[in-house]
Amino acid sequence: MSSYKPPYTITSKMVHLISEISEELTRVEYHKRDIITPQLRKKNRIKTLAGTLEIEGNFMGEERITAILEGKPVLGTMLEVAEVKGVIEAYKKLEEYRYDNLDDLLESHRLLLSGILTNAGCFRNVNVGVGGRDGVSHVAPPHGIVPDLMRDLFDWLKSSDEHPLIKSCVFHYEFEFIHPFSDGNGRIGRLWQSVMLCDWREVFVVMPTESIVRDYQKAYYQALEDAGSIGESTPFIEFMLEIIVKSLKGYIQESVPKNVPKNVPLKRLDEIVALMDKNREITIMELANIIKVSDKTIKRDITKLKEKNRVKRVGSLKSGHWEIIE
Repeated sequence: MSSYKPPYTITSKMVHLISEISEELTRVEYHKRDIITPQLRKKNRIKTLAGTLEIEGNFMGEERITAILEGKPVLGTMLEVAEVKGVIEAYKKLEEYRYDNLDDLLESHRLLLSGILTNAGCFRNVNVGVGGRDGVSHVAPPHGIVPDLMRDLFDWLKSSDEHPLIKSCVFHYEFEFIHPFSDGNGRIGRLWQSVMLCDWREVFVVMPTESIVRDYQKAYYQALEDAGSIGESTPFIEFMLEIIVKSLKGYIQESVPKNVPKNVPLKRLDEIVALMDKNREITIMELANIIKVSDKTIKRDITKLKEKNRVKRVGSLKSGHWEIIE
């Protein structure tokens, strides 16, 4: 096991941003049933795919990506279509990848570029420079040491007890610094940060962080350059934490239903569901008596549960029964 530790400094700005992210995640957890749905998963996955492609200059867009997902023909060059199909395949396994497993990362690269590169899924065998605003901004490490550098980085992932948010940002920067592949480094770096975030909190499965990075693309590359200039990932960590805050806030604003009563305690809703599950023929008045609230409150809560697709009434109120939707 390597003792390598990537260079970075924990700043007060990072601590503040992590606290802000935690607050936003608490809001997400409250509305989890409303916002982590198959429909929103699909919608935001398409945003993610479009965002990460547009950063690399592929502007097929959400409409054509949707068409490709549905197996429909679209207008575009062979390369553009191959890139779209590649990110679709790579992101399909987002929740299956093990974030600290190097073989899984290599597999993600193979899926991403198997239709484009003959050496997809393999480290580069040439030396490369990364372009910036004024020419080459970064000369990547020699190709001969790339396998060792990547093993060291993954050993650090396995052994580090750093906060997952920090770890994901550090990895993203270090990966781009090593630049282990001949192509696709940006897409894989962003994908793998999402893999790490999803492993930490489920909501990141549906949160299109890549599309926010696209909106701040110049700042993204500037943060990479700034980190390279000082020899540690600190500026990039701060930037990516800001991006995650923006992504969470935007996602909540777009996804949380506007007509949901904010003062309905989740604990009471769960109690109602449990009582219905125990006695499918329980009446509204019986629920009100057990929980010690008014029948109007129970009716409002049941409306909320129906909106959240947790229960439904089969038959009439007089002779029917409750059905719990898993």
